[in-house]
Amino acid sequence: MDLRSQLRIAEGYLELGMLEDARLEFDQLQPEDRLLPEALQLNVQIHLQEGSWESALALSRQLCDIAPQANSGYIHAAYCLHELGRTEEARDLLLEGPESLREEPVFFYNLGCYEARLGETDSARAWLLRSFELDENLRHQAKSDPDLVGVWTTESGPL
Repeated sequence: MDLRSQLRIAEGYLELGMLEDARLEFDQLQPEDRLLPEALQLNVQIHLQEGSWESALALSRQLCDIAPQANSGYIHAAYCLHELGRTEEARDLLLEGPESLREEPVFFYNLGCYEARLGETDSARAWLLRSFELDENLRHQAKSDPDLVGVWTTESGPL
C-alpha cells in the first residue's frame, strides 16, 4: 500500500475517534516515511487526541524544524505548551512564528485564549475579534471555551 493511502486510513480512524487503530496504522509506516511532514502532522494529531502533551510538543517542534512553512507545527506546539501550563511560552512562540501564521484564524483565536489566561483581557478581546472576522464559527466555539470565561463579560461589553 502506498504512503498516501496509509495516511488516509490512519486519518480516517483518527476522525472516528479510533485512536488505537490510528496509532496501529501509523506504526506500519516505514521509519523514513514517519519523518515526512504529512506523517509528522498525523502523529502530532494522534498525540493531541491522546492528551500526550509532551510527545505532541516534541513532534510539533520537529515539524517546525523540517517544515517551517507548515503553520500547524507552530499552532500545535503552542497549544501543547498552553496545556502544560506554559501559556506565556505558548503566546511567545506564536508571536515569533512565521508571518504566514497571521493568515490563520486559529492563530488569533489561540492568542486570545492565551492572553485571557494571562489576565490580559483587552488584548485577548482584540485577538478574538480578529479571529471572528476571519472565521465566524470561532465565535460559537469561544462561548464554551473555558479559557475565555472572563473575556465574555467585561466592562467593554460582550464579544
